[in-house]
Amino acid sequence: MLDKPKGQKFTEEAKAIVLEHLSDEHFGVSELADAMSMSRSSLLRKCKKQTQLSASQFIRQIRLREAMELLKEKDLTVSEVSYQVGFGSTSYFIKCFREHYGHPPGEVGKADFEEIVRDQSSSFLNKYKWVAIAVAILVCGGIAFILIPSHSPTTDVAQKTGLEKSIAVLPFKNESSDSTNLYFVNGLMEASLGNLQKIEDMRVISRTSVEKYRNSNQNIGEIASELDVNYIVEGSGQKVGDQVMLNIQLIDASTDTRIWGEQYTQELVDIFAVQNEVAKKIADAIEAKVTPSELEQIDKKPTENLVAYDYYLKAQEPFNRQTEEGLLEAIPLFEKAIEEDPQFALVYADLAIAYYYLDLYKKEKEYTETINNYADKALLHDSKLTESLIAKALYYMHIGDYRLAVPHLEKALEYNPNSSGVVNILSSIYSNALPDTGKYLEYALKGIQLDVADNDTAKSYIYLHLSNALIQSGFTDEALEYIDKAIELFPQNPYAPYLKAYIRYAKNKDIKQTLNAMKKELQKDTTRLDILQEVAKLHYFQKEYDSAYRYYKSYNEMKKARGLDIYPQEDIKIGVTYEKMGFQKEADELLKSYTEYCENDQSIYQPASMAVKYAYEGKTDLAIEQLEEFAAKNHFQYWILLFMGLDPNLQKLETNPKYEAVMQKIEDRFWENHAKLKETLEEKGLL
Repeated sequence: MLDKPKGQKFTEEAKAIVLEHLSDEHFGVSELADAMSMSRSSLLRKCKKQTQLSASQFIRQIRLREAMELLKEKDLTVSEVSYQVGFGSTSYFIKCFREHYGHPPGEVGKADFEEIVRDQSSSFLNKYKWVAIAVAILVCGGIAFILIPSHSPTTDVAQKTGLEKSIAVLPFKNESSDSTNLYFVNGLMEASLGNLQKIEDMRVISRTSVEKYRNSNQNIGEIASELDVNYIVEGSGQKVGDQVMLNIQLIDASTDTRIWGEQYTQELVDIFAVQNEVAKKIADAIEAKVTPSELEQIDKKPTENLVAYDYYLKAQEPFNRQTEEGLLEAIPLFEKAIEEDPQFALVYADLAIAYYYLDLYKKEKEYTETINNYADKALLHDSKLTESLIAKALYYMHIGDYRLAVPHLEKALEYNPNSSGVVNILSSIYSNALPDTGKYLEYALKGIQLDVADNDTAKSYIYLHLSNALIQSGFTDEALEYIDKAIELFPQNPYAPYLKAYIRYAKNKDIKQTLNAMKKELQKDTTRLDILQEVAKLHYFQKEYDSAYRYYKSYNEMKKARGLDIYPQEDIKIGVTYEKMGFQKEADELLKSYTEYCENDQSIYQPASMAVKYAYEGKTDLAIEQLEEFAAKNHFQYWILLFMGLDPNLQKLETNPKYEAVMQKIEDRFWENHAKLKETLEEKGLL
């Protein structure tokens, strides 16, 4: 008997293993690699070579084909089939099934059903039909532009009409015989990336996202696919004495062809002119619109002093590590740069940023004035420099004045619309310090377009973050899709199952199922304070005070033992539980703590918290007044809608004739904001 070809043997073995674990939603690429005794990278390369699919696509395709067979042969619901083939979310299964077969799974088995399999390597017309229609409309009707989501796959048509100009600048190669010149070559790459990021008409991937490809043997197509970009910039450089030689090229990732390239041999004094010219040539090659103000920023020289610039470049590697050791190594180099050029705004900004991160490692802040002074000097010498504005924003964050930080960060985005760092800071601010679910979600969606994680674990946390932002604004199906992706990439993510349990509650309102899921997570680590208080709270909502007390007691004891001051908004629930169990002294302390929390709270949730307090105290009219005030707030979390009515304190208000109406106002307000946000995000191509 003839041996099977190696490629066929590989795919059959891989398929058999996937089928063995078909119903396990956590069985993904890493698990398949382990089962085949291969490294993850080897599996990815082998799978791409033999199937023309990524490993995750290969696994998904097997699941979907088995789903088709089950739907045709067995009397099962779509939901039952989705779980049998390893999809934790029915909505995500339906989405994947429709994309693969061209119709929803519910159509299978109907009298007029006709199977239309979409072959992933040859379904160009179906996959890009809206692009084709857009071009037809442009030709026939003269419509100015068609909105296409920025993450849509690229076609030649899309490139020519400028619908997607996404680009990644790979780390440049050092071709100098002297390896110590690596810092200079890295500086050339950073400058090229920085100039491109100033162009709003492009989507430019962050430096941290491309760093893992410094020594990669992956081809351009694989890298572009992982980064979800259409264009790749490659470069190499060397510095010999006062001469700089730079070789740079722009590659169309879809065809792996060079569409622009140039070699430069310049005197060191002309290096800034070369860096600026490269950005303009790349923008021109992909037909990106560059505004006069963007040109002004690109043409700006950071310094006229090349010795100062050299010190600045030498500081970048330790500075970018953002460890205490690295920052302490970078600061003296920055200081030498300032000695050479006392007007070097970029260095003043980086010094402020360095001291900000140094203070993060200390319980007692000691660099507050230093951060402020350097930030002010940076703004004095260049008020339009992104780093100057970031530095001042970090100072305000350092002193806890987030409202003053925001305008500086927003202005920084005007000058550098591709700054993933600024986008991520804003997302974090609107998630916690200045709660606003709409802005939190908008910046989370922007961030995922610019900052592509360098490994599956990091990407899992990015998807977790986005899923959280989505569910807080009421986008339940989308949140479930991303939390499933987070779990698929990193099944050990400790927070993803926690969030998924609550997203499922948003869909089915099954509090018992949610409680069981939380207890399952608690069994993995009984010291998790976050889950302990969630389990207790779910019992509390069901007025199971004895069970709630058991978990709250453990939670309180651990919190005190660790000296933590967390979840102060939960103190009234814990206090009521202790009161119900006869521990009045402890209850009084907790209720006093909750009162202090309400009085000091400056967030949009303060009226809602006060309403709970007044309801507990029997001050019904005051509680209703606070709910009326809260009903006028915008962009509060979906959790408020889902759980406010379950609070035993607020249930005391149900006999008040105004209660039902004000609760309806709160619900109406939320969905009004949701609809407006959805429209805005769709207009911006973010959703």
